[in-house]
Amino acid sequence: MKRVLIITVAAALAAAAWATVKYEYEGKWGTFGTGNGQFGRSVGIGVAPNGNVYIADVSNHRVQYFTPTGSFLGKWGSRGTGNGEFNSPGCCAVAPNGNVYVVEMDNHRVQVFTATGSFLFKWGKEGTANGEFQAPNTIIIAPNGNIYVGEWAGHRVQYFTPAGSFLGKWGKHGSGNGEFICPELGTFSANGNRVYVADPGNNRIQFFTLIGSFLGKWGKAGSGPGEFNDPYCVARGPLNVYYVTDTRNHRVQYFTSTGSYLGSFGKKGSGSGEFDLPLEVKINTSSWRMYVGDNNNNRVQYFKYTNPAVFPASLGKVKALFK
Repeated sequence: MKRVLIITVAAALAAAAWATVKYEYEGKWGTFGTGNGQFGRSVGIGVAPNGNVYIADVSNHRVQYFTPTGSFLGKWGSRGTGNGEFNSPGCCAVAPNGNVYVVEMDNHRVQVFTATGSFLFKWGKEGTANGEFQAPNTIIIAPNGNIYVGEWAGHRVQYFTPAGSFLGKWGKHGSGNGEFICPELGTFSANGNRVYVADPGNNRIQFFTLIGSFLGKWGKAGSGPGEFNDPYCVARGPLNVYYVTDTRNHRVQYFTSTGSYLGSFGKKGSGSGEFDLPLEVKINTSSWRMYVGDNNNNRVQYFKYTNPAVFPASLGKVKALFK
């Protein structure tokens, strides 16, 4: 009886805590253009350990970086194939040591820089062999330091050491478990043993072990709760809630770690908290501030988490009370 009571009360607390999960609009920056703080499609977002935000400015072939609330700090890059030059940088990720990893869709490679843009090293070329790429467009860094790259045209995920040595791969074109149509890498679980991948061509999210063993999936095509029209990115927020940019439905939906629907926010528009093709979503796991790349509005919007993370503490009290 005590076990049943604990589980029932814990489940009720979980539902109540998840129901309080709420993000509110806080601010935005960016307009269309080539000047400092302007974007030609603001797709890729990387959040540094110090809270600074790095943006892969795709059509301007550069990386810009900002304070956590959008004040311009610096930039680097121009169109080309040399070191420190870019051809459609699709995404960036920031390592714990501050190094910035950038994937280039049209140069089919990864380049690595210091926090202020000094070139360090690179790897990759166009191809299908291990360590080669076909339009790599997303990159994320695992808690263990390894680098994961999603290939838009290669329909697979490859992973590497921080220095770029090939470790493994999985995926191929298709709709079966572990198959993809244009995969977009998202995030890792809180304990670091799961990786979540958006599968926009199949309108679903899949999740795997760190070496690519299939664990589960959710989603289907549509505009209803829990349905998707081109899901682009996944980010982990407070209370182990997962946020998905539902790009062509112009909203962000959020779910439990296994895909149970919890809620959504946003609609098509150009006002505060509205979106026009939201692509990447990233969350600073220290402040829980959320950043969304609002592609057709050529801006980044950011949102603040407004509720305390009460669930873990409350659940501990329930267990203590009824054990």
